[in-house]
Amino acid sequence: MKSSLELKLTPAEAADEDLIRSRCASKLKCPADQLQVVVRRRSVDARKGDPKMVLLVDVYRNESPPPEARLLADVPAPRGPRVLIVGAGPAGYFAALELILLGLRPVILERGKDTRARRYDLRNLMQDHLVHSDSNYCFGEGGAGTYSDGKLYTRSDKRGDTMRVLRMLVECGARPEILQDTHPHIGSNKLPGVVENLRATLLRYGAEVHFERPVTDFLLHDQKLVGVRAGDQEFFGEAVILATGHSARDIFSLLQRHGLMMEAKPFALGVRIEHPQALIDQIQYRQCPRDEYLPAASYRLATQAEGRGVYSFCMCPGGLIVPAATAPGEIVVNGMSMSGRNSRFANSGMVVEIRPEDWAQLGDDALAAMRFQKQIEQAACAGDQRAPAARLTDFLQGKVSQNLPRSSYVPGLRCADLESVLPPAVTHSLRAGLESFGQKMRGFKTEEAIVVGVESRTSSPVRIPRHEEGLFHPQWPNFYPCGEGPGFAGGILSAAMDGQRVARAIAAKLVGEQILPDAKG
Repeated sequence: MKSSLELKLTPAEAADEDLIRSRCASKLKCPADQLQVVVRRRSVDARKGDPKMVLLVDVYRNESPPPEARLLADVPAPRGPRVLIVGAGPAGYFAALELILLGLRPVILERGKDTRARRYDLRNLMQDHLVHSDSNYCFGEGGAGTYSDGKLYTRSDKRGDTMRVLRMLVECGARPEILQDTHPHIGSNKLPGVVENLRATLLRYGAEVHFERPVTDFLLHDQKLVGVRAGDQEFFGEAVILATGHSARDIFSLLQRHGLMMEAKPFALGVRIEHPQALIDQIQYRQCPRDEYLPAASYRLATQAEGRGVYSFCMCPGGLIVPAATAPGEIVVNGMSMSGRNSRFANSGMVVEIRPEDWAQLGDDALAAMRFQKQIEQAACAGDQRAPAARLTDFLQGKVSQNLPRSSYVPGLRCADLESVLPPAVTHSLRAGLESFGQKMRGFKTEEAIVVGVESRTSSPVRIPRHEEGLFHPQWPNFYPCGEGPGFAGGILSAAMDGQRVARAIAAKLVGEQILPDAKG
């Protein structure tokens, strides 16, 4: 017999399987040796008093939990039409997995390098300030998420089956706890191995993966898209999935030259703020040092300030700030955490919503917001990858800092006037928002905190429209914009789910509706 229970335990108790079983036995009034317990959900409740762990568990009495069938086992070799996928990020790889399960043959073209080769270019970026335009924190196998945190949280549950994506990741080597955690996280030290296993699975079941193949043109015949050119090679397929991510500016420009319908899209712009992790633990948990069984504390903040939305973005407890530029002459920062989230620092994007009036002076075409984004990133650059920064207290007072506390940002920081980098409206809203956050989190506003510019790649500045049901572009019916780049996702999990949706739409069109039920798992 199965029962579902909620347990509220101390962090140490929640790490003790025997104690969990004993508590379940007490609630069900039966011997503990008759029970098997499966934790379904785990979260931290730190609202008042000492933090507690809240567990949702399924308890099986005198029976074993039913085994879960593997999603990626015994897949027949695909024999259906070829589908080209531009981009080997989560949208591209999960679209490819779904296509294989549906009997189609994916061919993946990635501008960057595989995860192992990509590391050398990241090291050159961090240590020598050398930006490789096709291999960096945004471009390469696994996309931007591979080496920038690996958080798996999304609010887009209605767009797909989140657990299906998480189970596939576990089958490819991610830790099983991501199936339980309220805010699952893999970590930048673990995710590359998971991505490599995803690729091995794709290759084993018949996919093609081509690295260092940046797409340079789309091939049309009788006004129909038939393939793509990547360097000196041409690839042909019955459909093309565009899964390039939010930073593929050359692809957006190429599509504009082809006259493809697109539009500028609002995004968010600001800074990355860094505190000592111990300070965030003290604020959130009222503990310093924190309980060894508690995860590094995080936060999520949002307000309206000066008529604009201001909010935290991609908060990285126990994390690092990393350089995310995709071309020389620009500064972009992002955040990441290792699986243990054991850095002494906590960082988060602090961004302000950007509207059409902000980029109006740069034109009214589809790439105007992209040009505005690029302009800010170039203004932040002083010749290398040292990022402009200020102590939080100085930034709030409009001062240039004379010195800066230690930071996790390896390329280095330079004291700078962030007002000369950020647009006035962004600066004013950001200051007001940070003042508000300082009132919500006592201790947040401290000279130990630094703000680092610029956080500008929160989402794509371009939207590529697609049919609501068929998910294809109105002008090219076999062209499928997918994931973050065209504006249909915001993170690893939502991008992966969008890739799956697009794959099912392609299969429905090319093969037929009858195959879809078997692929849902």
